[in-house]
Parts: sequence; structure tokens; C-alpha cells
Amino acid sequence: MFHRDALQPEWGKVPGAPEEIRFLQGPQQRGFELGRALGIFREFMRGFRTLHFVGPCVTVFGSARFPEAHPYYALAREIGARLATAGFTVMTGGGPGIMEAANRGAREVGGRSVGVNIELPHEQRPNPYLDRWITFRHFFVRKVMLVKYSYAFVALPGGFGTLDEIFETATLIQTGKIRDFPLVLVPREYWRPLIEFMETRLVPEGTIDPADPKRLFLTDSAEEVVAVVTDAAARRFGLTYRVPRVKRRWYLWE
Repeated sequence: MFHRDALQPEWGKVPGAPEEIRFLQGPQQRGFELGRALGIFREFMRGFRTLHFVGPCVTVFGSARFPEAHPYYALAREIGARLATAGFTVMTGGGPGIMEAANRGAREVGGRSVGVNIELPHEQRPNPYLDRWITFRHFFVRKVMLVKYSYAFVALPGGFGTLDEIFETATLIQTGKIRDFPLVLVPREYWRPLIEFMETRLVPEGTIDPADPKRLFLTDSAEEVVAVVTDAAARRFGLTYRVPRVKRRWYLWE
């Protein structure tokens, strides 16, 4: 059993960047608000241009806290390798742990590996198995990028960040903002209590439909993960997403 809690800062005790704290503290002077809006727009544009040519992706979510010796790291590494062998670019949050493992698996079989990193009070460095990466200041910009370029989503064990990404994606699927994109949770033992909570609490209370928990596919098998993803990409989408064959433009940050 691995325990990393002692290495983590006390919750809420390490401050973020001062301008971000100010941005989230309600109305500010109009000049400050305009500057932040322009900065957010620039972040989006940097993301769009950086990731425009990476090809059809599968995004892998998971905790940064699992070391290389952990079984979940090995599972993520295998999934990354199998996804890359199937022809997908493996996209992650770009950090260590599960993210590193998935990127590593992709690189080891000659596949493409990209990361969408985030600035944190305790710096999260991009892992060494990325062909291309970009670092954002805002979580909401990062989450858009993790969804925009992917055919499917795979969630391995994680904490608040991973849960946030799972439910953000599930909400987009439920509301039809993205259609028929599979969301796969691995392994069953870790995620089954979450599905049971939905089925035994949320469904009876009427806060979600009985069909909603079934939108999340559970498995223990890396092979089955890739089968679900390739079936969705080929049968539902026909692999219509192609990397555009256009000349790169420097003034668009390409």
C-alpha cells in the first residue's frame, strides 16, 4: 500500500498566484477584468494552435500521486501502449503518476503522446514522455483542451481532480454537448462504489435518470478499454477526424 498524504501540502494552505486569487474574489476594477479576459482568450488560442495538429486523441485521467511501482501505474502504462498501437494520440494532464504512465506507454510503442499541464503552487513539471505539451494557468481552459481533441475518455484511480474531470465529461455527454463519446472507468474495484452511489442514491432521488450510470463503462482490462474506444471511433464516428493538411502559420502560434 502506498501513502503519499505526508508529502502533500495541507489542503488550502498553499496559495495560488495573487492575480488568480484576486480574479476569483468577485468584481474587480474594469481594467483588471479586461486584462484577465484577454489573458484567458490568449490561453485558449495557445491551446487551440498547439493541439490543432496532434491527431485523434484519447484522454486518460488519473492521479499524479501513484509512483512507478504501483499497480495502477502499470495498468495506465499498458492502456497508453494499447491506445497508441491502435492509432490514437494519448493525451493526459501532462504530470506524473497515472498521467506519466499513460504517456510513457504510448511513447514506448512509438505512438504520439501529448500533455496539457497546469501551473500549481507546488510546480507540476511536464513528465518526460511527452512529444508535445502546453501549460495553462486556469483549470477551466485546461479541461476544455482535454475534451475538445478526444474521441474517448479513460479514467484511472484519482482524487478530486479526476472526479472533477469524470463528472465534467459525464455532464457534457448527458446534456448532448458531446455525443456518443465513451467514458471508461478502470478498474472496477476502485470505481464500483461510485456507480453504486449513483444507482442507489441519485437514481431513486430522481436527480439523474436510470440510464445515466450506464453512460460510464467499467472494466479491469486494458484490452477491453481499447476495444470500447476503437468501436466508438470506427462505428460511431467513422474516424472522420483527420489532421488537417495545411501550411502552418507562425502568426497563429502553429
